[in-house]
Amino acid sequence: MAGTDSIVRVDLADESVTSEPVPDSWLREYVGGKGLGARYLYEELEPGVDPLGGSNVLCVLTGPLTGYLPGEQRYVVVTKSPLTGTFLDSYAGGSMAGRLAGSLGGHVGVVVSGRADRPVVLEVEAGEVSILPAEDLWGLDARETDERLADAAVACIGTAGENRVSYATIATDGGDHHAGRGGAGAVMGSKRLKAVVARDGPLEPDGELEALRERYETRFAEDDTGRWHAASETVETLDFANETGVLPTRGWQEGSFDGAEGVGIEAIRDAAHDRERADDPVPGGFRVESDDGESVPRGSTPIVLGAGLGIDDFDAVATLGSVCDRLALDVISSGNAVAWAIRASEEGVVQRDLSFGDGDAARELVEEIATRSTPLGDALADGVEAATATYGGEELIPSVKGMELPSYDPRGAASMALAYATSDRGACHRRARPVELEAIDGTEWTTAGRVETVVAEQDRRAVLWSLIADDFFGEALTADLGAEWLAAVDRTYEPADLRRVGARIWTLVRLFNVREGFSRSDDRLPERLTEPLEGGPNDGGRIDPDAFDAMLDRYYERRGWDENGVPTAETIRGLGLESLTPDGVEEILDGR
Repeated sequence: MAGTDSIVRVDLADESVTSEPVPDSWLREYVGGKGLGARYLYEELEPGVDPLGGSNVLCVLTGPLTGYLPGEQRYVVVTKSPLTGTFLDSYAGGSMAGRLAGSLGGHVGVVVSGRADRPVVLEVEAGEVSILPAEDLWGLDARETDERLADAAVACIGTAGENRVSYATIATDGGDHHAGRGGAGAVMGSKRLKAVVARDGPLEPDGELEALRERYETRFAEDDTGRWHAASETVETLDFANETGVLPTRGWQEGSFDGAEGVGIEAIRDAAHDRERADDPVPGGFRVESDDGESVPRGSTPIVLGAGLGIDDFDAVATLGSVCDRLALDVISSGNAVAWAIRASEEGVVQRDLSFGDGDAARELVEEIATRSTPLGDALADGVEAATATYGGEELIPSVKGMELPSYDPRGAASMALAYATSDRGACHRRARPVELEAIDGTEWTTAGRVETVVAEQDRRAVLWSLIADDFFGEALTADLGAEWLAAVDRTYEPADLRRVGARIWTLVRLFNVREGFSRSDDRLPERLTEPLEGGPNDGGRIDPDAFDAMLDRYYERRGWDENGVPTAETIRGLGLESLTPDGVEEILDGR
């Protein structure tokens, strides 16, 4: 199997493996990573496909700069989300990305379809992909699976993926890293695909690429983001959110946490015994011991499992995070599910003795979710919105498109409400993070300013995730969106070309979601956010529904979408999307 800029197709139903070229126009117009995955998903799926059915596809992709860029190497998984029913792109760092790029032998990734009749593993080595039996791995958690396959880089599912929990992750390095939100792990579980393993070593830059890497490492190290990242990684996010009054606390009831000191950056530094890749100019996360084994807490761990659950003891938070890592469960959705259950218990919606601050009870419920072993755990395994269909309590925890809100409460920065509402995969703080500017700006932001900031960040990240760049090192690529790097691998773009690529990708994904039935009503403001915050710097803060609607109108206008959030024919033509297959765009426009 060979071919630069080709894709490997794997059909698990008949165990066929083939290689085919990626159309040149796709590589040019979508670059790789997120963009290329979006193009394949739009091409491959009929509207209404069951995310957990054999007709859904799972794209495991690298980018044109994977293995070369500084920072944490990343790969992306693109599929239709079982949690939201939307397009899903989810990224993971660690050892897998570089070794996958080195093992693919010129291929840009693997597109998996069908469903195996027994558990299997995909082995990637020297440009070849093999389907191997994996019955002996089924039933193992992520940590155990990684240990069994210790001679390779591993991307695997754990207990949650096997049980098709709608926010199961794909874990690498035994659960230190995850392709997290939206349930890609459940899609793997539905296909009986336990793991993808990469046998070869990572790609290494040389010549021009090596010199470019050294120069950008220096640039990033001297940048504000680089200095912050080197000192604290993402775990200082809790301290920032708490100080600015946007920290979701005790089930989104408050904007600051009186126990923040116990789970913030200093507590984590005291508990840590190592930093991953400490000699790297862009170091990785803190490594800590917990009652469930070692783990690498990220910023969402103390926010959602600490402040969100009212737990002020870092050891308890680290243990809960480690349990999620081992079971391969998304920390953010898991924490929100437990927070909903606590609030539902307090309101009498569910009959369960739960309370904020109880780490042991939270751990017990997380394990019930991963195994679907109790009625409450089974209901929450499909997400908070699904659980409310059974129990009620719709107003307790905010979500967008079925995905629970993550790390920042937008009642302290209205631009973040727009970012959550218009995120292409459901409530996500990675698509755009204007809160980090608005919360500390000290001036009154206008509607136009908020819209422009959100659109620019969404487009920029669509490009960077097509390269695929580390979220934080990507800040060093802001000036030209990676054009200099792409030229070094013989892909010539002007920065203006790449800005158009970002807008094209964002609109293509919107077309996919519109084809799945999404519209303005799904870009809704969660009712919870219209209620005032209690305590902290933003005491009494809320999102005004009328002001939000005006901001959404302005956003659609800026995007070139109509009042229902459907891209107009003029926008589709202007971005070069009119050739999408077959009659898909016309059907969307006719049906709006």
